[in-house]
Amino acid sequence: MSVPSLTPNCPDTGFDCDMQTRIAAVEKYVLTRPGTVGIVLRDRKTGAVWRNAHADDMVWTASTIKLAMVVNLFERNAAGKITLTAEDRGLIQAMLHSSDDKAADTLWKRYSGPTFNAAFPAYGMTSLVAQRGYSSTFPYWGFEKCTPNDLDRLMTYVLDKAPERDYILSQMQGVGPEQQWGVWRSGAGAKNGWSEEDGGWVMNSVGFAGPGRRYTLAIMNNLAGKGGYDEGRATDTEVARILLDGRN
Repeated sequence: MSVPSLTPNCPDTGFDCDMQTRIAAVEKYVLTRPGTVGIVLRDRKTGAVWRNAHADDMVWTASTIKLAMVVNLFERNAAGKITLTAEDRGLIQAMLHSSDDKAADTLWKRYSGPTFNAAFPAYGMTSLVAQRGYSSTFPYWGFEKCTPNDLDRLMTYVLDKAPERDYILSQMQGVGPEQQWGVWRSGAGAKNGWSEEDGGWVMNSVGFAGPGRRYTLAIMNNLAGKGGYDEGRATDTEVARILLDGRN
């Protein structure tokens, strides 16, 4: 005699029923929010990945690209191509902790913007495109676009391959108040980015959460003039809360 299962039937997506319920709740939630929200959730334990309908939208990276810059600087340093000074490392810490733009400007100029951009596809940012016509410097870290899928792959690269990984992750967990929202809100680590471009705000968050850094989450929120900083910050934070709070 068979015993009825106490677990409701769920499609075989790689995500358990609880996570599938959370994903459905996020799908409904973002429909009520201004602009568009691209999301990629990855379970590194099972290999399951959920991408919503906007996961391939091209969006301004804002300061999320600083995470890729840090990876590249540490890779070049490890390969002996550059030698990072104590000042450089202070600037790297400022980029990760408080998303300092002046620090990013200094490192971008000092270590060649084109060299950074040439390396970014190797970190999974294969859709990244530097945008012309917005600054006298090209390429420039502050004017680039990518997709949530790019940020998802970047976060995976950081976790699996980045030199000085433990330092990077500890900085992402200990960010300043400017970045204490989005994925960070779920007791995790994040690199956030926010900017107002072409008359509309973008609010982005990428990071990791869960025991053993089981989950990664990339959110790119293009408000497109339909909302501002506060609305975008609230959206990213609620998406992370719904998906990740209490998960193990």
